[in-house]
Amino acid sequence: MDQISKELAVEFYTNMYKIRRFEEEVFEFYKNGQMAGLAHLYIGEEAVAAGACAAIQPQDYIGSTHRGHGHLVARGADMKKMMAEILGKATGYSKGKGGSMHIMAMDIGILGANGIVGGGIPTATGAAYSSKYRGTDQVTLCFFGDGAANEGTFHECINMAAAWDLPIVYIIENNLYGITVDSRRVTKEHDLAKRAAGYGIPGYTIDGNDVEAVYETVSKAVQDAREGKGPSIVECKTYRHHGHNGSDNCAYRPAGELEEWKKKDPLKVFLERGYLTEEEQKEIETRTDLELEEACRFAAESPYPDASELMTDIFVD
Repeated sequence: MDQISKELAVEFYTNMYKIRRFEEEVFEFYKNGQMAGLAHLYIGEEAVAAGACAAIQPQDYIGSTHRGHGHLVARGADMKKMMAEILGKATGYSKGKGGSMHIMAMDIGILGANGIVGGGIPTATGAAYSSKYRGTDQVTLCFFGDGAANEGTFHECINMAAAWDLPIVYIIENNLYGITVDSRRVTKEHDLAKRAAGYGIPGYTIDGNDVEAVYETVSKAVQDAREGKGPSIVECKTYRHHGHNGSDNCAYRPAGELEEWKKKDPLKVFLERGYLTEEEQKEIETRTDLELEEACRFAAESPYPDASELMTDIFVD
């Protein structure tokens, strides 16, 4: 793409570094036993969320996954409320009841992470249908992984979205592994975006560690969706640096694979392009580190929900 502006360069690096540091702090809470559940970290995939979220408008929607912290951070969610939610505290986005895998930020269009693989695809598709039905210009980004691309919900929803020209962009965060299963072993065609041809919609396979490529491609797909041209699939080839969750040792990955992918670390790749001076980089990092310090302190010091909250905010038939 053409040379980006300084403003966009600062936004890209700020969001990628913020995601990286947020996830590092989450992992510390997890290892110290202060976080219930598992830690599905986004480290290594930061360029996907940062590039895609920069391509949409405030009124748009986002459907997320169990590995969803990066989407919220890139969208501008309150990191204090995020960290509190992850620790199960009353000051969190869902009063501590959603935790990491069901974290949401409805005030900024984040429809929620989802503990079910592929479970967020119907929700996001429904949001896109709602936008079309109401006649708004809202677009939905639907994030999910390579494993979810083999779920029935993937095919059912994309078929419906294509048939009805819904304003949605399906973003496959292909990090090569669904939990411990190598997606290249269970799919004949390894470029998953090629499936778009079967539904008569555009499909793009790109370098998911290149934030500029993600931004450029998603921007085009979003513009098409906003103009009534229907959905598309954007497959971002990327790699998670940690295991599926905080508890696995990645024994299923070939020796040396992680080291090779770390050479393509999205933060490193972007900084090497020289958009930011060393002073600008350090200023972003220092400011972000202070924000994270404050978020962690806020979450750690916040109270847990009172027992009286147990049956509130739930649906009882």
